[in-house]
Amino acid sequence: MEIVFAITLALICVAGLIIMVRLVRGPTTLDRIVAVDVLVILIVGGTAVNMAGQGDGSNVALLVAVALLGFIGSMTVVRLVERKGTHR
Repeated sequence: MEIVFAITLALICVAGLIIMVRLVRGPTTLDRIVAVDVLVILIVGGTAVNMAGQGDGSNVALLVAVALLGFIGSMTVVRLVERKGTHR
């Protein structure tokens, strides 16, 4: 089972690198906002896989809170950008 956890964490790291490229290259502000949101989700997912691999479930509430804050933050920034009309 440890091999499955290692492969999963490796795939999450590869996805994180791809998302970092999208975060740097853009081309629009909304693309960068979505990249940050996906990066937060990947961090939460990677932490959850690590917790499952160690058999420790004590930080599940923290993961839910971080995911919720990332989502709310992304939606707030998107509404702000759309309201101002400066999405380029």
